[in-house]
Amino acid sequence: MSVDAVKGPTTDRAEEPVPGDLRMARTLWPVLLASAVGLLPFTVFSTYLVPIADDAGSSVAAMGGLRGLGGLAALLVGTALAPLIDRVPKEWAAAGALVALGASSALGASGDFVMLAVFCLLIGASTSVLNPALTAAAADRFGTGKAAGRAATLVTATQSMTAMLAAPVIALPALFWGWQGDLFGVTVVSLLLAVVFVARRKKEASADNAANAPAGQRLGYLASFKALAAVRGAVPLLLIGFLRTAVFMGYLSYLAAFYEQRFDLDAGLFAFVWTLSGASFFVSNLLTGRITNSAAPRVATERMLGIGLVAALVSVVGFYFTHWLPLALAMTALHAASHAIVAACVVSLIVRRCGTSLRGSALSLNAAGQSLGVFVGAALGGAGLGLAGYPGTAAVFGALVVAALGAAVLVRRGSPSDDEAEAETEAGTA
Repeated sequence: MSVDAVKGPTTDRAEEPVPGDLRMARTLWPVLLASAVGLLPFTVFSTYLVPIADDAGSSVAAMGGLRGLGGLAALLVGTALAPLIDRVPKEWAAAGALVALGASSALGASGDFVMLAVFCLLIGASTSVLNPALTAAAADRFGTGKAAGRAATLVTATQSMTAMLAAPVIALPALFWGWQGDLFGVTVVSLLLAVVFVARRKKEASADNAANAPAGQRLGYLASFKALAAVRGAVPLLLIGFLRTAVFMGYLSYLAAFYEQRFDLDAGLFAFVWTLSGASFFVSNLLTGRITNSAAPRVATERMLGIGLVAALVSVVGFYFTHWLPLALAMTALHAASHAIVAACVVSLIVRRCGTSLRGSALSLNAAGQSLGVFVGAALGGAGLGLAGYPGTAAVFGALVVAALGAAVLVRRGSPSDDEAEAETEAGTA
């Protein structure tokens, strides 16, 4: 395969411009909107868990347990289908995932317990394809360099903003049509977006989009995994994505309990803490994506990754030992911001190092690793809490961040130059 085929439409990386965020958003609006819609079904499920359980004639515990089915489906489907993301047009993969998302939302709106179980399974499976397909599609529109990395981080920033705002946004419509109406609304928007993706793909088919190479040049299923493992730094980056998620999601699992026990904050006051954390993550993710993917960044992305992990280590350990509320709030904001830095750096490096022929597979495996991290983080954090209280939780999460720092050293040592990265991608896909 030629270097041009690997690099995509933007082949002169040295002169590749990095458009402004608004220009990128105008180009990527269907991708950004779809990335936001993908978060809504489980947000509705979590927000209205009690009335959903009542309507289904089930207990809250049993209904809440169904959420784990989605994580399991995301892990299995995301891993199994990872190489296929790069073997079909990513717009088609996103459209298919949106159709599945819309259909599962309609099933969930029935309120039947069995249908809600199917809803959780299908939502997990569909988002495991949707999110990496959208991220890779966004990057593919801007080549292989800094602009591609910025486009990918715009998708993740949109998702973090949606996670922060989704609950109040869906609450207002639900006043008029209930939680079922919210899910039916997701169905309608998902199907419309699927049509948009198919139409846009047909319109651009004649341009021979390099993000989807001709069939003869595509890698085989197992060859995709081997080629990805051969990309320097790819495996450590995936490990960092898994460890970071385990720490952050495990930390969030016990955040409300910590503030209630140590500072006597009730649910109403804790909502402020949650908003502070979400806003810190969103702003940090948005700014990091822009800074690390600028034409002439002052700090290399690999170094920024290390800075984010050090900040995460300091904030997660320090958080559990503070007894002063203002300091705890500062640690909460810092911890969320540090994870946003790491998340943006991981996505940027995956997109830039793996090229258009492997980035879909890598992003899919990264998403699957994050699904696994959700369970591992909650389990290990709970084990530390049970054995040694909050100092035990701090020790567990601190150890996970230290392991991520070790992987970051490997990422930095294995950092290839632009020419080396292109040569490695070409060799892996030849």
